[in-house]
Amino acid sequence: ESQLLRPPGALQEDEFIDRCIKCNKCGQVCPFDSVKVLQTEAGIKNFGTPVIAARKIPCYVCMKCPPVCPTGALDNSLEEKENIRMGKAKLNEQTCLPYKGIICRACFENCPIFREAIILEDEMYPKVIEDKCVGCGICEHVCPVEGSAIIVESANTV
Repeated sequence: ESQLLRPPGALQEDEFIDRCIKCNKCGQVCPFDSVKVLQTEAGIKNFGTPVIAARKIPCYVCMKCPPVCPTGALDNSLEEKENIRMGKAKLNEQTCLPYKGIICRACFENCPIFREAIILEDEMYPKVIEDKCVGCGICEHVCPVEGSAIIVESANTV
């Protein structure tokens, strides 16, 4: 099972792999350098395909990559950032600071689907609203907890 976070609009993993011609146009057009190309350690099937390492550089959902994909491996029909589903953020309440009594609003305040994908319960405790989460990884990137208390799991599994 693959847990690779693919760029916005990526088809299901098997179809994505079949269609992606490893041209790196998605990576070249990304103004944030979020889209990286997998190297040989990812295995021959994934070598040269685009991926996002959210903890390092998340996807800022600018939506510049789907239109440049020449094969449709990235679906350009989604257009609005609210429609993409790269993955789902999973919150670990055991390590999340507010659940330990420490005020932190990093994930809530930085989420691009503001006040919809991550809400605050009792104005303190972050909660992911799964059907609104686009899986961009910004929450994972900004979390101050070592290793992150919120992790985006790829929606793009085999």
